[in-house]
Amino acid sequence: MVDFQCKKRYDYQDFLTVMRLLRGPGGCPWDAEQTHQSIRRNFLEETYEVIDALDKDSAPDMCEELGDVFMQVVFHAIMEEERGRFTMDDVVDGVTKKMIYRHPHVFGGSMTADTSEQVLTNWEVLKREEKGQASTSDAIEAVPHTLPALWRAEKVQKKTAKAGFDWPDALSALDKLEEEVRELRSALERGGSPDEPHGVREELGDALFMAAKVGQMCAVDPEDALHRACDKFDRRFRYVEQHADRPLVQCPQETLVKLWQEAKENES
Repeated sequence: MVDFQCKKRYDYQDFLTVMRLLRGPGGCPWDAEQTHQSIRRNFLEETYEVIDALDKDSAPDMCEELGDVFMQVVFHAIMEEERGRFTMDDVVDGVTKKMIYRHPHVFGGSMTADTSEQVLTNWEVLKREEKGQASTSDAIEAVPHTLPALWRAEKVQKKTAKAGFDWPDALSALDKLEEEVRELRSALERGGSPDEPHGVREELGDALFMAAKVGQMCAVDPEDALHRACDKFDRRFRYVEQHADRPLVQCPQETLVKLWQEAKENES
């Protein structure tokens, strides 16, 4: 048992105390054993649960899931506090200074911004100065490699477009996408290892990259577009499965196509 006074309502400092107690002597064996890497996936899962709550517009779920993400933030900060490298106070101080620095139009800096577009332009300039990024290539390399791949592709493409390296319009990008699809078809027709030069893995990646580019040029979030496609597929597949008169593996191909077409028509 640890020395802690329970309350009806807790604040920020109480939570830091709880996390330190869980990690300390007499605390929780599981919490004490965790490392940055061991709970890395937990952080990702909790973040996606916040997104799910936001999409549902559920205030109770938002409150709970934001708390879970906050717990992850504090968990990692407490680990670093134990190592003597930084504290949660340093995290709060750092992000506060960053927000002041990147909003000079609000806090008395030299930049002005009358529109949200100008705010974002200033933000990118200040971010590159802050992180010592001397070129667009430096900014691209700084895009987290752990992002979902479609989002990473979109962010890379936005940065190169701002530097003047871009297609004239979305239709031109679509032409390139069609070219990449043809190259993917050639790789499939050749057979061979998916990992050989110009094999299926490389050509599929090129096609997905260009699909994300088309989305970026049309101001369509490629990750959101793919999620919507997954939802649509789910609805149509459910219709096929429910209306088939036998297990799908026993259905002729023409029957499956007919049911799929019916599912599409029922949506329109």
